[in-house]
Amino acid sequence: MVMDSGAIAWVLASTALVMIMTPGVGFFYGGLVRKKNFIDMITLSFVAFALVSIQWVLIGYSLAFGPDVGGFIGNLQYLGLNGVGMDPGPYSTLIPGMLYMVFQLVFATVTMAIVTSGFAERIKFSAYLVFALLWTTIVYDPLAHWVWGGGWTAQFGSIDFAGGTVVHISSGFAALALAIVIGKRVGYGKYAMEPANIPWSILGAVLLWFGWFGFNAGSAVAANGLAVNAFVTTNTATAAAAMTWLLVSWAHGGKPSSLGFISGAVAGLVAITPAAGYVTPLASIVIGAVAGVMCYGIMLWRQGKGIDESLDAWAVHGMGGLWGALATGIFASAAVNGYSGLLEGNVHQFIAQIVGAGSAVIYAFVVTYILATIVDKTIGLRVTEEEEYVGLDISQHGERA
Repeated sequence: MVMDSGAIAWVLASTALVMIMTPGVGFFYGGLVRKKNFIDMITLSFVAFALVSIQWVLIGYSLAFGPDVGGFIGNLQYLGLNGVGMDPGPYSTLIPGMLYMVFQLVFATVTMAIVTSGFAERIKFSAYLVFALLWTTIVYDPLAHWVWGGGWTAQFGSIDFAGGTVVHISSGFAALALAIVIGKRVGYGKYAMEPANIPWSILGAVLLWFGWFGFNAGSAVAANGLAVNAFVTTNTATAAAAMTWLLVSWAHGGKPSSLGFISGAVAGLVAITPAAGYVTPLASIVIGAVAGVMCYGIMLWRQGKGIDESLDAWAVHGMGGLWGALATGIFASAAVNGYSGLLEGNVHQFIAQIVGAGSAVIYAFVVTYILATIVDKTIGLRVTEEEEYVGLDISQHGERA
């Protein structure tokens, strides 16, 4: 089959769109931490892009998308991109294999950036580099294979259009595990830790909303009607979740919070990600609206329990991704992409979504907890109390915002 120039152009553009999401996460998180840690949070995200880019080329792509080994992992056939070139790849006949590889690369980078929520304002930079490399290799790559590389959850029938399970459940539950292992920030719950710069967080959210069109619509891997559907459902669900979170938090807190609005937007982006190419725009309104209310409630629960995962990757990405995965099994419409959900009588699809999402929750949380504990017991995850007091911008980077 001859490759399609329109598909190549769209996936190239989508790859660039998704790339901007990784520093977008950095700005979103950077504005939420204290001023003395602003540079560090942005740097963690941008370094994730470079570090994971190298890992992906050397070994990650092969582990995620190499020929299946026991349903769990890919083999090393594509080690160092061996055999990955300008010919059509096994996952799309419309674009070169190398283009599909780099499109998947930017998904891996933004996932690691999201994980940084779990140790905000207290991670030792050297430990971060080690952990990020281990986590991408041992957690992200197998999950990507399970879902997109022909692994066991795909064989069982679980579907994930653009990464609700692979990206968001994995990163959100990893952040929760990290927060538990590394412990609370010094003074957490005793005195206010106000965001340094909410306008920077708004900018980060803008970059995320913008880049997400490549994330979801690009996952059609073609310039076709399915990409259009994913584009429209992405925007619609995001708008619904942003407005819902804004209204609920306004009623609860007495003010229409800009931070609440952008948090809701991200929740909607997350929730629609697995469903974008399977549901109608009307269904996407429901998915987004539920995500806005649900993720806000989970954030309040986390705060009440005193869990210092305060940039809320777990509440927004982890739980939003979980809802989106289940919602895909409820609202999938055969008219959109040939897959039907519970509302159209397909019980197996809903069960497959439960199995796929549930296994990702358990794997990401447990393995992350083990990896974080190993790193902590060997080289130490956390900066000293004095370094934390001074701030990571100075103590880790020797720079001031």
